[in-house]
Amino acid sequence: MKYEAKQYISQKKLVTDLLIKLYDIPNSEPYLTKLRNEGIIVRRTMSYEKHHVVQWVQDNFDKIWASECDIAFSSRPISCFIATENGRIVGFACFDCTCRNFFGPLGVIEYARGRGIGRALLLACLYAMAVSGYAYAIIGGVDSTDFYEKTAGAIPIPGSSPGIYRDRLVSPNGK
Repeated sequence: MKYEAKQYISQKKLVTDLLIKLYDIPNSEPYLTKLRNEGIIVRRTMSYEKHHVVQWVQDNFDKIWASECDIAFSSRPISCFIATENGRIVGFACFDCTCRNFFGPLGVIEYARGRGIGRALLLACLYAMAVSGYAYAIIGGVDSTDFYEKTAGAIPIPGSSPGIYRDRLVSPNGK
């Protein structure tokens, strides 16, 4: 089942931006080690993987997230991380795509959810953002804050709805 990225924005649901203190994020190593022991590797993508990763995101999520993922490959170092199992992608996360200092998108394929892959991808990206010199990360247009609050201590940014995603273009086919 293909997930429609940011579908909640087009449906006019209340969304908010979140703020995360990067100097206070949990250590990602226990999560990464647990996944490694289960055969899942979380790592930064390589430039030669660009078309494969972007196509996977488009096939499993949508064109919007694929566009954002594509932008991550123009950063140096690349700002896209993937989770793989047996050489196949099961999840991805990016940052600095829509705006500098923004985390997202993040997606885990449906059959692999519930195993901590999203948490590990989020923390790997947040750590990379901190190492890059950011003190805070912003997550734009979130309709459910629980995951980000529990995983990284995210807090809503007052007055941030509809945020950066206002006045979005409609695709030529009307969607």
